Amino acid sequence: MIELRKSADRGVGKQPWLDARFTFSFGPYQDPAHTNFSDLRLLNDDLVAGGGGFPSHEHKDTEVFSYVLSGALEHKDSMGYGSVIPAGGVIAMSTGTGITHSEFNHSQTDPVHFLQIWLTSNQPGVEPRYQQKQFSEAEKRGRLCLLLAPDGHGAMGIYQDAFVYAGLFDGKESAELNLAPGRCAYVHVIRGQVKVNKTQLSEGDGAKVQGESRISLADGNAAEVLVFDLRSVS
Repeated sequence: MIELRKSADRGVGKQPWLDARFTFSFGPYQDPAHTNFSDLRLLNDDLVAGGGGFPSHEHKDTEVFSYVLSGALEHKDSMGYGSVIPAGGVIAMSTGTGITHSEFNHSQTDPVHFLQIWLTSNQPGVEPRYQQKQFSEAEKRGRLCLLLAPDGHGAMGIYQDAFVYAGLFDGKESAELNLAPGRCAYVHVIRGQVKVNKTQLSEGDGAKVQGESRISLADGNAAEVLVFDLRSVS
């Protein structure tokens, strides 16, 4: 079963420096029907104007990661890490016992566009950690590139039984992901259009996938996609 969540149905967050869309309840957008999906708690699509950003704030016992789509994101945290992440870069933090961090547009003039994503942690109280990696277009072209996974699975590690993939699909490019029994998935279309198990999705759309043994991505039109392989919600 695929449950489609249209882009226009997401929550909206507006500041003079921010244009955001919220897949799940966050800040001014509260919807009891959309608080999470399995261990996926937050999926915010943030467009931050030059000079804008999120001042220092705290996280605990949450797997937090940001995926930069365009521009450059400046990160600083209480662990002592500071970096500028260009498009295609991913930062991941296991916040454990607690960290504070800030995220700002590195440019004073050009916007930065990124996804801010949270998953619940299955190991509360761990020592916080920071990871950063750049993923090239070639790694994602016509396939699902593994970004994050439980430790030991060859990607940036997270403290949760979840796997996060990114892919680029255009024309005849396609990919499949098998879902083991007891698994579900969430698909988010960052841009373009693509068919998910023959269901058409467009930019900003999402899909909850349950009771399926695989996900197929095909017939893309300049599509960039995130896929979350998660524990079943049932």
